[in-house]
Amino acid sequence: MTRLFSLWSVVVFFLAASGAEAAAPPLLILDVARFRNEDLSVKGSVVEIYATVPGQALIYKRRGPKLFQAAATLTLEVLKSDGTAVYQETITLKPPVLSDTTISLKNPVSFQKRIALPDGAYTLRGHVRDQYRGGRVTVVDVPLVLEAESKGLIVSDIVVLARPASKSLEQSNFIRGNFSLTRAPGGLYARGADQLFFYAELYNAAPDQALQLRYRIRPADGVKDLLTTAASATGMAGRSTPVVGNVDISKLPAGDYFLTVEVRDAKNKLLSAQKTLLRRNPAEYAPAGAALSR
Repeated sequence: MTRLFSLWSVVVFFLAASGAEAAAPPLLILDVARFRNEDLSVKGSVVEIYATVPGQALIYKRRGPKLFQAAATLTLEVLKSDGTAVYQETITLKPPVLSDTTISLKNPVSFQKRIALPDGAYTLRGHVRDQYRGGRVTVVDVPLVLEAESKGLIVSDIVVLARPASKSLEQSNFIRGNFSLTRAPGGLYARGADQLFFYAELYNAAPDQALQLRYRIRPADGVKDLLTTAASATGMAGRSTPVVGNVDISKLPAGDYFLTVEVRDAKNKLLSAQKTLLRRNPAEYAPAGAALSR
C-alpha cells in the first residue's frame, strides 16, 4: 500500500499563553491537508492550511451604537528544520459585527492558504493575538512531513466538510478539483450536523479503472468499526480522481473518531487507505462554515 504522505491529515488543538492571567487567550485551530501538485513537472506537494479562531474566545469592542466587533492578528509560518521560514504571512481576522455581546453564540473566523512545497520535514506555526486583549498570544506548532510518491494508486489527505461539496467553475483557494469545499474546523460535527461530508483525491488510477471505496468510522481509542459504507469510483485520464463522500452519523454518540477511506480493486485487494480525525458533539454549537477574513 503506497501513500502520498508520511502523516495523515493533522488537526491540532494546542494552547500556549504568554502570561499567567486568568483570562484565556484566543484558541487557534489549524487543519492541514496535503495534495499532489497538479503541475507534475514540479516536485513536491501542495499544502492547504485552514486556520480558525473561535469567536467565543475573543474580546468584542464597541464600534458604534449597538455595534461590537472583535479582531485578531494571525501570523502563519512554515519553517524548515533549521528554523528558516519558507512561508510567512500576517493577516487580520474580524468576525461578524454583533449588536449584543451577551449572546453566547459567536461565529468563528477562518483563513485558508494554499502553498506548494518541496518534499521534506517542516513545522507549521501559527500565532494569534487578540487585538483588544494586550499581551496574550496563542501559539500552535504542527509537524508537517511531505513525501509525495509517484508510483501506485494513492489517496490524498481527507478534508472533512461542514456542507456537501458542490460543483463550481470558479477559481479560489476554496475550490479544489472543481468542487467548492466548506471545511469543518477541527473536524467538529456539532448540534444539527448529522451528515459527515468529506473530500479526497486518488492519484495514479488508470483511465476508466473501476475502484471500490469503503468508508469506515471507529472510535479513536477503539478497534471495532461502528459505521461502514461502500461507494465506487472510476479512474480519470490525465488528472486526479475526486472522492466526494458522505456518511450518516446521526446515531454516533459524542466522542472522537477516525474516518478511514479504503480503495480496493475489482478483486477486493486493498490498494491504498487514508484516515483522519473527526469529533462528534451533538451538544455543542458550531455554524456551518466560518466567516472569511477581511
